[in-house]
Amino acid sequence: MSEPGEDREAGLSGLRVLIVEDETLVAMLVEEYLSELGCIVAGSVRRVDKALERIDAGGFDAAVLDQNVAGDDVTPVAEALDALKIPFVFASGYGGNGLKEKWADRPVIQKPFTSSELKKALLQAIYPNGL
Repeated sequence: MSEPGEDREAGLSGLRVLIVEDETLVAMLVEEYLSELGCIVAGSVRRVDKALERIDAGGFDAAVLDQNVAGDDVTPVAEALDALKIPFVFASGYGGNGLKEKWADRPVIQKPFTSSELKKALLQAIYPNGL
């Protein structure tokens, strides 16, 4: 018999995650964290327009979004993901500050963050109502 929460945490294994992050080193770190968590990096893009193209192409289950991507607000990406019911996490140097009220219920991790913080945020995004 599994421990409480174990089945939920196993839900990250094989999860295909899109990264939207303009800082190369941060993107590489997120890729490493995702791999450690058993996720599959489905792609990493550094601009909002490329993220929207990637969303149209599909092939991923969740996303990690930098709040400010190369000077552009990531809101169009969040809206596209939301319309498709694809869970996502915001990653920001500002924490939750600066997010539109519409996204107040979405998980936010403040940079710099740890693998365990990313894991917790992804689980919260995937299972917003718990088990």
